[in-house]
Amino acid sequence: MPRQIRRWGPPLLLISPTLILLGVFVYGLLTINATTSMKDVHNAAQANGREPVSFVWFQNYIDLFGSEEFQHSLKNLVIYTVVFLAGTMIFGFLWAWLLDRPVRFEGVFRSIYLFPMAVSFVASGVVWRWLLNSNQGENASGLNRLFQMIGLPFLQNNWWNNVDVGIAAIAIPAIWQLSGYVMALFLAGFRGVPEELREAARMDGSSTWQMYRHVIFPQLSPVALSAVIIVGHMSLKAFDLIMSISKPANYQTKVPAIDMYVFKSSFDYSNAAAVGAILLVIVAVLIVPYLVHLNRTETHK
Repeated sequence: MPRQIRRWGPPLLLISPTLILLGVFVYGLLTINATTSMKDVHNAAQANGREPVSFVWFQNYIDLFGSEEFQHSLKNLVIYTVVFLAGTMIFGFLWAWLLDRPVRFEGVFRSIYLFPMAVSFVASGVVWRWLLNSNQGENASGLNRLFQMIGLPFLQNNWWNNVDVGIAAIAIPAIWQLSGYVMALFLAGFRGVPEELREAARMDGSSTWQMYRHVIFPQLSPVALSAVIIVGHMSLKAFDLIMSISKPANYQTKVPAIDMYVFKSSFDYSNAAAVGAILLVIVAVLIVPYLVHLNRTETHK
């Protein structure tokens, strides 16, 4: 036993602060959140202890999934995620592909593409709120005014005020802001392809397109998977950009993160915790398979 203590004691002592912090502030709070989601804390009196609270187990989850408003929030989340993910992947990949070829002033273009990342979602949301103004005709402003000035009035629309797909309009500034990050990931992937593979393809008589299609693009699959996971989980946590452009009470731009904020603001802690748990499960469904795949890849190396 003393030998075991001397062997494992120092390493455990070294990482014990991290384990304690993780246990308290991550897993401990997750446990509290899960417990709260199974209680009936739905008003200020119950939240402050003036009225009794009881366990209802999974009833809050059943009520949420049966609610038309929460179903609308989930639908908005799917629309936002699909548009955001597709836009950032397409534009990020295209910009990286263009910069992989010999381009003058490459550093300037990289800086321009990456600059939106330096702007907070709140600050950009204020600007995009004006750009995505829904006024049309003589009162048009923002993009609608631009379309009117260049003779394309048929492109005018009510943007995020559309009840069915308004959330897709809010994905536009998110794409503008995160495409540069995806570009940096893909560009690192392009530059990580060994020059020997490129030379071998040229010696085999491959054209530039054939070299990219059959040699370079297949090498980018790990980068693409990482980008999808990172951008996908960021879209699930969308909150500050939506709050900056729209309002929590706006039905057309509701997502689960907004619902959680609204529930919490009205002392409905149980439903807020339930929404948080649902988001955690959704993120885990995306992240856990990726981590398993990554672990298997590292093991077989």
